[in-house]
Amino acid sequence: MQVHPAESAGMSSQRLARADAYLASEVADERLPGIIAVAQRRGISVQHTVQGMMDIAARKKMQADAIFRIYSMTKPVVSLALMMLHDEGRLQLHDAVSRYIPSFAKTKVYSHISENQPVFAEQDPPMTVFHLLTHTAGLSYGGDLWHPADKLFRDSAAQHGFFRRDRQLSQLVEHFAALPLRFQPGSSWHYSVASDVVGYLVQVIADMPLADFLRERIFAPLGMDDTGFDIPPDKHSRLCAIYGSDEAGLPQLIDHAEVANGDVRLPTACPSGGGGLVSTAADYLRFANMLLNGGELDGARLVSPMTIQRMTSNAVSRDMLPLRIGIERYGYGFGLGFRVMVDVGRANGYSSIGEYGWSGAANTHVVIDPQQELITLMMTQMWSAEPHRPRSIYPNLVYQAIDSL
Repeated sequence: MQVHPAESAGMSSQRLARADAYLASEVADERLPGIIAVAQRRGISVQHTVQGMMDIAARKKMQADAIFRIYSMTKPVVSLALMMLHDEGRLQLHDAVSRYIPSFAKTKVYSHISENQPVFAEQDPPMTVFHLLTHTAGLSYGGDLWHPADKLFRDSAAQHGFFRRDRQLSQLVEHFAALPLRFQPGSSWHYSVASDVVGYLVQVIADMPLADFLRERIFAPLGMDDTGFDIPPDKHSRLCAIYGSDEAGLPQLIDHAEVANGDVRLPTACPSGGGGLVSTAADYLRFANMLLNGGELDGARLVSPMTIQRMTSNAVSRDMLPLRIGIERYGYGFGLGFRVMVDVGRANGYSSIGEYGWSGAANTHVVIDPQQELITLMMTQMWSAEPHRPRSIYPNLVYQAIDSL
């Protein structure tokens, strides 16, 4: 990647150097294993840093074409895929999900506890495609230790083994439909497996496997040759090792087979629309540029500018904010698959109204700011005790280098 002086994009090279220094400090003493970070403004790449290790034990240095598990940065991709079908007139946003997945017509909603037992109600209103895209469907990841619906989710996951690579995606979604919702659709915001259901909707409506749709309709046109739900053998050497945190907060290796969504070196029958993709910094940067360009890149138009505008407009009411995913994301609303900045005054750093993007569980992160014509992208592979710090601090250090607005 050719990097140009920051001044050519209305930025300060001197102040942008703080970003490189910060990233170097994060891999010093192996607090993080390795990082790739990219900053681009006005279509000009002003920073591309490749630091640290792909594999600490093997002393294998990070390389520019390293492959990362991007986890929840999969969500914007499958959301775009569904909106491509929407633009072809094959669904509407307020269609009931049960129109395409009949089992969701029977899904109950947690109401209250009576005589130490949970009581369930009928959906009112029925869950819609819009609810799935905005995470207001009432679904969950089961992380709330005190909520009865989340306990049922965890119990079912323990019994059936959700996100197993040898299980069909249809079976996974049927399990979700059999579990009660946390709340009535549209009444609250809660991060969830909704994007996995979105991925299955793509598969059902397009009448083709989700992986094939993404490859043929998104990855191939954009030249995202290293993005998919599994990694072929000839690319295994490019896969980053993945780490958790030990008691001291330092990287602790996780076996490939033990990570969330399983060993990505193996094929999967259950492609997770919520977190199953692997990609490279170069590939995801192309996806981000397509979004920033209003749905088109290098002559390949995926959707119209109107579609991107719709997806990146806040779609949830203010009483559902702030978004809560482990930490509170002040200032952000949520569109159709993306966080969306709606209140810069409450943000945890620099941003612009309409800035959007998302993150992945192993500390991948993308910022797309149409006002500043800015993209920042950070890739690493660590389930950190403080996951928000590097992916919040790095974009701030890029923003503060802007000289001309």
